[in-house]
Amino acid sequence: MSTGSGAASAPAPDHRDALAAPDTPARRTSMFSSLRIRNYRLFFAGQVVSNIGTWMQRIAQDWLVLSLTGSSAAVGITTALQFLPMLLFGLYGGVLVDRLRKRPTLLVTQIAMALTSLALAALTLTGRVEVWHIYVAAFALGLATVVDNPARQSFVSELVGPGQLQNAVSLNSANFQSARLVGPAVAGLLITGVGTGWAFLLNGLSFVAPLAGLMMMRARELHPVERAPRGKGQLREGVRYVTGRPELIWPIVLVGFIGTFAFNFPVYLSAFADDVFHGGAGVYSMFNTLMAVGSVSGALLAARRGTARLRLLIVAAIAFGALEILAAASPRLWMFALIMVPLGLFSMTVNVTTNTSLQMATDPVMRGRVMALYMMVFLGGAPVGAPIVGWITDTHGARVGFAAGGAIAVAAASVIGLILARVGGLRLSVAWRRGHPWVRFVPRERQEALTPVS
Repeated sequence: MSTGSGAASAPAPDHRDALAAPDTPARRTSMFSSLRIRNYRLFFAGQVVSNIGTWMQRIAQDWLVLSLTGSSAAVGITTALQFLPMLLFGLYGGVLVDRLRKRPTLLVTQIAMALTSLALAALTLTGRVEVWHIYVAAFALGLATVVDNPARQSFVSELVGPGQLQNAVSLNSANFQSARLVGPAVAGLLITGVGTGWAFLLNGLSFVAPLAGLMMMRARELHPVERAPRGKGQLREGVRYVTGRPELIWPIVLVGFIGTFAFNFPVYLSAFADDVFHGGAGVYSMFNTLMAVGSVSGALLAARRGTARLRLLIVAAIAFGALEILAAASPRLWMFALIMVPLGLFSMTVNVTTNTSLQMATDPVMRGRVMALYMMVFLGGAPVGAPIVGWITDTHGARVGFAAGGAIAVAAASVIGLILARVGGLRLSVAWRRGHPWVRFVPRERQEALTPVS
């Protein structure tokens, strides 16, 4: 439910509707339709600048730690510190987001992250930086993210309303992945030319763009939602809300498996670049660039779809895992590199479809807690899974490690797809249409009606 003029609340979809394929094709929309909304244009433009700065800081931060310590383990500690707050406090961040107004909350979190980057820039440019400074900065950024991430995710629905939510979420993903093509390259030039401190400085200044966009928005054009009142037990209430709804809990479980075991690309791709194809950093960079190209393509294709069905999530997750297994068996560098593009496309389809389907199926008053749980599972899984898949890769080889991650993704998607079908009263239907097999889930009574009586 929601309140206020123009309030948008998407009712929870029926379990059957979530998986069953309609007889008519899915509604299409313009690829950039949500950009017609002024408030979203301001938000999107600010994120373009900020995301490039974020990727610059990621590269500069890791390089600075490596330069100061000469230790890859220290780089791992930095990454862990940045994700640790989300793992520890993510659900509490969701509770806060559900209580607070999103735009003022984002102004505070964006300012906090800007100040952290500027402080690190000052320490680096003056030559006083030590590794513990970077650890503190990484943890501080992680703390801000605990609130910023669910606030940003749930604020999109207030900017565009339910009709444009799929499109806006997809464009946000394309925005972030496009920055992945630009930010690291700019960071490399800055580090080589003038030093890491300038990358931190530019990232801190880049927050001016999203802050300006937030302040220029027209409040009357937002789609306000009801805020959760302050009270006891709201964290438990959020967990019960998710666990009691199959269309929420099972997609989160699925991305938990995929995020923990199949999305550890730094481990897999670096091992293939170095140990399998003996190509070094240049080949590793090429793999990441090709994946980013696929991810941008996947996000833009998702932007054209008018709906986000769970059946698409299941199919995309199975295809993603199968591509990882195929890549693991590729005997040639060019074959492996080509697979990176569709792999990036399906990984982004999984990401966007999960994000959108969760938001559309959630009561707006619970959206912050649901998205916080989703981000906690998705982002928190990588630090947990990285040592496991790293051990498998070191012990049994890169091919076995990559194939194992893909196999887990396929198995998890297949099992969860069957669970959702059973919960929703669906069954598998196989038919021929226009000379091609057509596989879909349909309600049981519909399947029985279609079955000829002998």
